[in-house]
Amino acid sequence: MTPLLEVSNLSVELGIFSLRNVSFQVDEGTYCCVIGASGAGKSVLLETIAGGFVPSSGKVFLNDVDITSWPPEKRKLSIVYQDYMLFPHLSVFENIAFGLRNQRMPHSDIRTQVYSMAKMLQIEPLLQRNVTTLSGGEQQRIALARALVIRPQILLLDEAFSALDIVTRERMRKCIKALVKELGVTVLHVTHDMEDVWTLATHVVVIQNGCLSQIGRPDDIFQKPQSFHVACLVGAKNIFEGEGCDTLEGEPYAIDVDGVFIRTTDYVKPNERVALSIRPEEIIVATEPFYSSARNVLKVKVDEVSLRGPLVWIRTQWNSTFIYTVVTRSAFDELHLREGGHCFLMFKARSVRVLFHL
Repeated sequence: MTPLLEVSNLSVELGIFSLRNVSFQVDEGTYCCVIGASGAGKSVLLETIAGGFVPSSGKVFLNDVDITSWPPEKRKLSIVYQDYMLFPHLSVFENIAFGLRNQRMPHSDIRTQVYSMAKMLQIEPLLQRNVTTLSGGEQQRIALARALVIRPQILLLDEAFSALDIVTRERMRKCIKALVKELGVTVLHVTHDMEDVWTLATHVVVIQNGCLSQIGRPDDIFQKPQSFHVACLVGAKNIFEGEGCDTLEGEPYAIDVDGVFIRTTDYVKPNERVALSIRPEEIIVATEPFYSSARNVLKVKVDEVSLRGPLVWIRTQWNSTFIYTVVTRSAFDELHLREGGHCFLMFKARSVRVLFHL
């Protein structure tokens, strides 16, 4: 099946920054998030797809048609920015209708389309308002309505929710998720917020220093990052290096980490150097070891305790390595842990994931 969008070996030169040989595809009906650190080139990539930058090499295809040299207005793409970019001299209605008027649609059809989109986004009472009197969440809905009312082939979002407060941001995620389902729209969303990825994305593109770092579904990126950079980006706290060891048949594989055997169900060859990770939420914290199915037990020092609402993050020290874990507030109170004291960390072999080979 031909992808809706194909980016092929795209490079862009912008002074001291360059986007280099980026290639990926976006299928129709998918929600693709582009993630990466600040300055990685996410927005440059999005702007180039939209027609804002001229690539030094490579191609952009839409429905198998080369649109690399097309002006932005011919691409049938809509983009929503972090700062909304609404027209302050126009009413909400006229802001939403702007693209339809440029298409020279009849007035009666414009009115029908604007009211239909306003109803979907629950902004009908705002249509005669001045946009400068609206809240950030309301302005974001207007920007989305203006982008979607022209029925773009792809909706481009550039950090579209990052300027909103947490509650409004979550409301906007639910809103865009419902719209995507109802309209069948394809989305390419640049974001630094992993909540956008977990809530919305069907696919993820990771950009690092202007280059493509990894492509996959959210679970692939989360469970199997292919580099330290990607692992840190998706919040993998406990990342260690080790070497595979000989094990008995039928036993979990073993990895030597600083002289201690860590058991895993992932395949590891003897003497093979690997990076492994243990998610903090998969670690049991106890004051004394007890019998369980956990094959790994470590005695550690409690180095730092951070109270974060109903959760408590605990940084422990094992040899010269820090290991992070998280417990509920009630569990922490029952454990009577204190900084400088000791506890035991217990985790199953299947919780130890081999990320990549070194």
